[in-house]
Amino acid sequence: MQYTLKDFQAEFPNDEACLERLMTVQYGGTEITCPACGVENAKFHLMRKRKAFACQECGRHIYPCAGTIFHKSRTPLTKWFLAMYLMTSTRSGVAAKELERALGVTYKCAWRMAHELRKLMASADYAGPLGGPGKHVEIDETRIGGVARGKGHARKDENKTILFGMVERDGKVRTGPVPDDTMYTLENIIIENVTPDTVITTDGHSSYGRLGRAYAHSAVNHLASEYVRGIHHTNTIEGHWSHFKRAIKGTHVHISGKHLWKYAAEFNYRRNFRASHTGMFNRLVAAFALPRLIEN
Repeated sequence: MQYTLKDFQAEFPNDEACLERLMTVQYGGTEITCPACGVENAKFHLMRKRKAFACQECGRHIYPCAGTIFHKSRTPLTKWFLAMYLMTSTRSGVAAKELERALGVTYKCAWRMAHELRKLMASADYAGPLGGPGKHVEIDETRIGGVARGKGHARKDENKTILFGMVERDGKVRTGPVPDDTMYTLENIIIENVTPDTVITTDGHSSYGRLGRAYAHSAVNHLASEYVRGIHHTNTIEGHWSHFKRAIKGTHVHISGKHLWKYAAEFNYRRNFRASHTGMFNRLVAAFALPRLIEN
């Protein structure tokens, strides 16, 4: 079901509604067992001048924003939630300048909000290793960055960052920057993120040469213009690279290698939960349940 802007505004019309949602995500609602007095089903009432709820029995304060990206933020919660909505309702991402215009905040504030939400997407996305018996995983690497200033093989990676990725067919994608594309680096990442008894397809890169020891591995030889051989191809992961690069060029224009992992995590999250816009947004809100800190 489509989660429209009208639906979002009806669900979160003010900061109080956002705070109540955080209270539900963090503690299960406003009628809980008080951690101070121990009263079961104690009602916690929203305080007027604080982003907190107070126990009606003992007055204990609970701050749902504590330990989250909202902690000590002067930006209204409605703007934070709108930024989450915008970043989960687009196919190609949202630039900080667009957030600046949509939210009515400074560019510095919009830039920080976007990066904090990308980190939240990274924490909300991971759900164990890929693959398994009967599963097929495609693996590939690409390069993101500027044009090399020179000729020759030795300078092909100049001004570029290597992005490594794995995608399970009819499943999730997982990508991130790596320091190099040597066998030692890539093989260890694959072993950590792909379970045994998985069918793996790669291109002819020499770094994948020993994968046959642990997996049912086959490689397609792109240098010989071979792109499909039976069930083996890397078209799925290469399609993800294509979309990612077009989005960078069209939306962000340029991103630095320092922050590449956040943008990669954002696109991983958006692709992995693309089947439901409502689920994508709600899962991101639910991720605030991971860090929790109670303050008096």
